[in-house]
Amino acid sequence: MGISEIFWGFFILSMLQPVLQKKLQQLARRRMIAHIESTRVSRVILLVHRQETMSLLGFPVLRYIDIHDSEEVLHAIQMTDSNVPIDLVLHTPGGLVLAAVQIARALHEHTGKVTAFVPHYAMSGGTLIALAADEIVMSRHAVLGPVDPQLGQSPAASILKVLEQKPMAEIDDATLILADQAEKAIRQVQESVLELLAQHYPAEQAAHLARVLSEGTWTHDYPISVTKAQELGLPVSDKNESPRAGTPGLRQDAAGGAPTHAALSPASPTSRAVGRVPPRPTPCPGNAREPEEITVGHRVLALIGFQGRGFNNSVQRDFCIPPPL
Repeated sequence: MGISEIFWGFFILSMLQPVLQKKLQQLARRRMIAHIESTRVSRVILLVHRQETMSLLGFPVLRYIDIHDSEEVLHAIQMTDSNVPIDLVLHTPGGLVLAAVQIARALHEHTGKVTAFVPHYAMSGGTLIALAADEIVMSRHAVLGPVDPQLGQSPAASILKVLEQKPMAEIDDATLILADQAEKAIRQVQESVLELLAQHYPAEQAAHLARVLSEGTWTHDYPISVTKAQELGLPVSDKNESPRAGTPGLRQDAAGGAPTHAALSPASPTSRAVGRVPPRPTPCPGNAREPEEITVGHRVLALIGFQGRGFNNSVQRDFCIPPPL
């Protein structure tokens, strides 16, 4: 075998390796989904945005919440019976306001209990989606984030401060137009947050939370810990004792691109993806049971891309693939 054959063999393997790795990962996730959906008697959705090596030669692809995500997640919610609980795993830096609000409203209107699981972070638009849940389960060091809108590279709240601190005669027309858009963006996000919190909080407390989260109280990447979220009055719990428990889901990747509208911009430039679920699984014979208490543990970390302890074993035991529907 000559040098030329070795080079082309290496080139072909380099092209195929990311594709094969993705397929194997998806197979493991599907199996885990089937098992936990039948055990939990719930619909599970995974909305994960990580930097993945999926393109030619394994170059990384950056991801955030976009319209493709909302289409897929809305379809999954609409295909779920209204009384079936939804378990949603969030691992995202944020994304477009429009997409996040669409997902949040669909979850908010779902009759069955909605639980959002945050194993690592759900910033910005991810937090907005989490606010639609009846309960938010976070791992001990996971974080949420403010939902203040961003216009381009500038926080909307900071743009408005220009009007407060400079004489009107010194402000150019472009800044005035941007400030007008910033004021509208903040008001719209506040209205969305109020809509999501209205049924769980008194009007005064819901309005206070909406202001704190949307008016630039902190920088956009400020980490809201479990303790801080509980101090704010959010329905957050910390359940991460069991390494075998967790919520599964299935991720489908989508093409990237920079947002052009007012956005709950990603708090870090490390990802974007979409959540989608398989058909409702049929419980395995002799394995039907009441919904079990689940935690944010190693199984969740494995599903979002981390190699949690026990991941390979959990894929190979304690589940059976339901018959075709």
